Amino acid sequence: MGLSDASGPKDTQALLSATQTMELQKQDYHVERPLMNQEQLEELGRWGSAPRTHHWRTWLQCSHSRARALLTQHLPVLGWLPHYPVRDWLLGDLLSGLSVAIMQLPQGLAYALLAGLPPVFGLYSSFYPVFIYFLFGTSRHISVGTFAVMSVMVGSVTESLAPDKDFLLDSNSTVNETARDATRVQLASTLSVLVGLFVGLGLVHFGFVVTYLSEPLVRSYTTAASVQVFVSQLKYVFGLQLESHSGPLSLIYTVLEVCWKLSQSVIGTVVTAVVAGVVLVVVKLLNDKLQRYLPLPIPGELLTLIGATGISYGVGLKQRFGVDVVGNIPAGLVPPVAPNPQLFVKLVGNAFAIAVVGFAIAISLGKIFALRHGYRVDSNQELVALGLSNLIGGIFQCFPVSCSMSRSLVQEGTGGNTQVAGAVSSLFILLIILKLGELFQDLPRAVLAATIIVNLKGMLMQFSDICSLWKANRVDLLIWLVTFVATILLNLDLGLAVAVGFSLLLVVVRTQLPHYSVLGQVSDTDIYRDVAEYSDAREVPGVKVFRSSATIYFANAELYSDTLKQRCGVDVDHLISQKKKLLKKQELKMKHLQKDKLLQEQATSSRDNSLSTNVNTSLGDIKSNDVEGSKTKQARPENELEEVVASGQEDVKAPEVPTLKALGLPQPDFHSLILDLGALSFVDTVCIKSLKNIFRDFREIEVEVYIASCHSPVVTQLEAGRFFDASITKQHLFVSVHDAVTFALQHSRSGPVSPVLATKL
Repeated sequence: MGLSDASGPKDTQALLSATQTMELQKQDYHVERPLMNQEQLEELGRWGSAPRTHHWRTWLQCSHSRARALLTQHLPVLGWLPHYPVRDWLLGDLLSGLSVAIMQLPQGLAYALLAGLPPVFGLYSSFYPVFIYFLFGTSRHISVGTFAVMSVMVGSVTESLAPDKDFLLDSNSTVNETARDATRVQLASTLSVLVGLFVGLGLVHFGFVVTYLSEPLVRSYTTAASVQVFVSQLKYVFGLQLESHSGPLSLIYTVLEVCWKLSQSVIGTVVTAVVAGVVLVVVKLLNDKLQRYLPLPIPGELLTLIGATGISYGVGLKQRFGVDVVGNIPAGLVPPVAPNPQLFVKLVGNAFAIAVVGFAIAISLGKIFALRHGYRVDSNQELVALGLSNLIGGIFQCFPVSCSMSRSLVQEGTGGNTQVAGAVSSLFILLIILKLGELFQDLPRAVLAATIIVNLKGMLMQFSDICSLWKANRVDLLIWLVTFVATILLNLDLGLAVAVGFSLLLVVVRTQLPHYSVLGQVSDTDIYRDVAEYSDAREVPGVKVFRSSATIYFANAELYSDTLKQRCGVDVDHLISQKKKLLKKQELKMKHLQKDKLLQEQATSSRDNSLSTNVNTSLGDIKSNDVEGSKTKQARPENELEEVVASGQEDVKAPEVPTLKALGLPQPDFHSLILDLGALSFVDTVCIKSLKNIFRDFREIEVEVYIASCHSPVVTQLEAGRFFDASITKQHLFVSVHDAVTFALQHSRSGPVSPVLATKL
């Protein structure tokens, strides 16, 4: 039994190896086809340019079905609401909407402080935009409304254009808060309208602009924005009166001022903020621990707000301890107000930055939930929905909004299936605005600041990206670090511009420095790989195969040519220079030889003309015979001279195209060069000129050049750029590297032959 047990694993391993060998043999394939260049491929495949599709024809078509499709495309609620499964989804959406509204209430009040506005305007911004998105949005799970990053961007604008120092009363140094708040509300609402006007970008399919915001860039930007949010709340935590700072280094100035005035902190405010923060953290930890046992998460923020408001009213925190409270919260809705067009010029740059950031965050979250639940999010329609939410919200004195990750996760986790949950939460906020908002007048602002800081946990945890990106991709880490530093030092608007510019510049630099490789054939296959990476890949004798990992264009064409000549192991330019020098010397020698021969011919002709013959008239017959004989003798040396000169000229002109060997120059150890252009996605005029120069230079040193693996669009662009001519034809362009190598070997052995040769794999 022991022997059989010991031999069992060996037998099993042998059986497995035999089975794997059989499977590999089954996977082998054999192909036999003619060797094919681009010209033959076009004939065989009947190549022709792809027909153009005229989209404008469909745009001008009019029918009942097309009108219905356009209506449901731009008003998606008409597409899904009539088919809404009430029994299956309504209860989940109601519970989800209630849970989101409970979070929306304290966040709306708190994020209004971030925007530099009275808290009630955070409630307005939690109602109008949410209901508009319910009608026009395509994501079923994101929660639209106030968002910390957007709010702090709005706050940087309102505080820079309407600082406290512009509203000081003449009698003392107190600030006229009523006038200041009215000005800031006008700025914020006008900014929201401008953000909404970028809805036009969605109508012309401008949603692709967000593709230039990579994930590391967005995560770093939101991390830096969370730091900005944290610093902006320190004055409410410590009860300090700080000056308004804007522009580059404003964050640094604010931190320094907080440190300088730390001794002026209000103890009651600090204690209130610390207690509220501890309560919120404990409730969040309980929610995480008891998540599987609770049907709904404990509304810690709402309970904290209610408790803090009750304690503040009962104890009199403002009167006894100097704790700043929210103040008057008017009941009811405000009438719509037209934006001030005179502010458009001042706000258009900030509005564009806010629109891009808000849309990037919304579409990123929307795509995450869509992928998780198996539906599609239309990027352009999302831009329209967010634009209309901000446009209409701005008319009703809201500030710019986007979607919140924390609320979106709650909306999904509590059973939300559609934006009916968003509609329910907006109606709940409407009820608070109309009847219950004035109950929170005694709410301490330090509690709202603590709520904001605790909710920053998720974004501040993104600092861990530094470690993961260091291991995964250090180029993305560089983008992350540059974005973070630029946003911290230059503020949110300039930081975003620097981040996008740097990431695009990095793309250009990476295409300028691609990976170049010399390819070798993996034994007994038609596969060619980098000889530096694959030890079994061997260069084909007499053939050099070169490949670039990026497309060739004006920024890297010269580097491509230089690297090619370097990797070939031949100093092409020096060899061509030496060849030209030797040819010039040979030409001068031939001219001197021709000149010497011409002088000899002229000297001989003059001697013949100077001969004189005395003729005796009485010996006429003898004279005539002598004359004929002398003519014959004279003609013979002339003919001999012509033959000598002709033979000399033949000796000089015989090597019309002297070889390197005949000139005594070193010859390359390869006769064919193959350029693998499979990585090319486009070509420009600089690329075409560079390729032509490569053909010319290598032919000068007796190396024939071929091209392989070009895609059809690239071939079309080569034709349009007049790359092909009498010396470079499509017969120099092959469908694969193996075809080009096979042809190069056959061409070298037997001279010019037909490229239609069988290739066997």
